[in-house]
Amino acid sequence: MVQKIVLFGPGPQFKGGIANYNTSLAKALDKLGHEVHIVSWTQQYPAIIPRDFIDRKSKVDQLEGTNIKVTYITNYNNPATWNETVRFIKDLKADKVIFQWAIAIQGLPIGYICRQLKKKTQTEVIIDLHLVIQKEASSIDKMFSKYGLKVADTYIAHAYKTVDELKETFPTHQYLVNENGTRATDKKHTVIKLYHPIYDMFKPKADFDVESEKAKMGLKKNVFLFFGFIRKYKGLHQAIEAFKILSEKRNDVSLLVVGESFWHTLDQSKLSTRLKNVLFKTAKSIFLKNSDNEQNYQPLALIDEYKLHDLVKVVNEFVPNEDVYKYFQLSDAIVLYYLTATPSGVESISYNFKLPVLATKVGHFPETIIHGYNGYLAEDRDVNSMAEEMNRMIEQPINREHVAETASKLSWENYAKAIVQ
Repeated sequence: MVQKIVLFGPGPQFKGGIANYNTSLAKALDKLGHEVHIVSWTQQYPAIIPRDFIDRKSKVDQLEGTNIKVTYITNYNNPATWNETVRFIKDLKADKVIFQWAIAIQGLPIGYICRQLKKKTQTEVIIDLHLVIQKEASSIDKMFSKYGLKVADTYIAHAYKTVDELKETFPTHQYLVNENGTRATDKKHTVIKLYHPIYDMFKPKADFDVESEKAKMGLKKNVFLFFGFIRKYKGLHQAIEAFKILSEKRNDVSLLVVGESFWHTLDQSKLSTRLKNVLFKTAKSIFLKNSDNEQNYQPLALIDEYKLHDLVKVVNEFVPNEDVYKYFQLSDAIVLYYLTATPSGVESISYNFKLPVLATKVGHFPETIIHGYNGYLAEDRDVNSMAEEMNRMIEQPINREHVAETASKLSWENYAKAIVQ
């Protein structure tokens, strides 16, 4: 049966994994023959946040050849647009609305929109959980999370750890947890546990000359890749420290760091940026219980401190979608030495390139990475263990066909079919 499905989340004009995910899910549902609408934010966060979230580099239209319609309507800072969003979705008469949930601060508008849809429509309200417990946990985060997540009919979780977090957040709720999309017929909340699918929007290029490009970039035989936004929870400082230990034992290794510093996308000389920085720091000091300010996170400074300039190649900028393939094809393993982890888009991309994964034993990684089969797992917060696993990846290489086998089980088609049951 053809269904009308709304995906609420960042549209393809935005940077980052959630926008890529929302777009990929829309394309999978469209391919199954459903009528798909992306209803997007125009501004995702409070105006004081000092960051540019728009993708101003990618040239390829990710929705070309589809029937997907995109409407940019919801402004976090303008509650009138929240009501516009409700009216728009109501007029569409959607069968399902799937909300992308990745940060607690969005709980206020998402919670409001969900409640209004529950009052005014018969649509199934689904929340796709990229996490439940916020990485910077605070009392206000927990309040926003509970408000935003409470009234959904159905949840999608990408790891059993996320299911456990949902149960901890709403301990009085009853749940039907399954992996095939079966919906609860009583008062239970449905939780569909589905692994994060493989991004098919990023593919290897057969004619890419890896050895020539490695020589041009000054990369050695064995290349480890850190890819994505540079944020503290992703543990780049640990990866650099572990690589330093490895480089003292071997002379055939390079570390390739590719990604934009999350909090340094605006012109810092502008008065508007300086004002946003002051307001944002003040707000964080008031509302966040921890004193750690991620805006001060500068892991790239370790390259100078450890004198690793010849061994670490840094591309400190946002990479257009059409250029992503290059860095994954140049590398021998992806390094995900995270401090905390929810299902990772970077991990998903790496599988599409048959790239083995090095990760810490945190979050969902022990669920998706079989030690010695499709990657290696290091001990949490132990840089010596991380260095050992990097060396093990060289001495005992992972069979890339094992990585391909992992990827074959994580298709968008199977994922979409479970959601639309």
